[in-house]
Amino acid sequence: MPRRDTGAKPAGRSPKSKPSWTDVKTRLAGLERFALTELIQNLYAASKDNQVFLHARFGLGDDVLAPYKGTIERWLWPDVLRNQDYSVAKAKHAITSYRKAVGASEGLAELMVFFCETAAGFCSDIGMDDEAYFDALVRMFEQAVKAVAPLPASDRDAMKQRLDRVCVISGNFGYGVDSDLNFLFARIAGE
Repeated sequence: MPRRDTGAKPAGRSPKSKPSWTDVKTRLAGLERFALTELIQNLYAASKDNQVFLHARFGLGDDVLAPYKGTIERWLWPDVLRNQDYSVAKAKHAITSYRKAVGASEGLAELMVFFCETAAGFCSDIGMDDEAYFDALVRMFEQAVKAVAPLPASDRDAMKQRLDRVCVISGNFGYGVDSDLNFLFARIAGE
């Protein structure tokens, strides 16, 4: 005899197939302080990314930007002798992760400028000829210019010098990279 569909969900299944942040938030609201601390401790132990996030959020350690810079450097300037590959997406993810953890404008500007320095240095060092990589450098350079502009004068001037150095390094890359960077740099240099 064929089974009739009554519309009822099997026992133990929730009405939603995918839990959402709202579901998690509801459960968190019911936790006592000790249980919440234990949960955060478990999340901390579960992943290096969670540790980096919490260290950055609470300003723990000598340099909260160091892990993010390490990720950027790893993915934009791989060890080609060890056959490591590069990944602009993974390098950008470090900046996104920092933005979620802290989002301080000085830190974001520093990471963006560091991204540009690292990408330009790698291209110069190995003679990179990847148009997509160059496009990512130009896009990040534009974001860096925008992030540096509102900083206090002392921070802004130091970062402008670093961005100018990226323009110099990028002078022979081709694909119009040098003209794009110089055009963008003129926005911040002329203020």
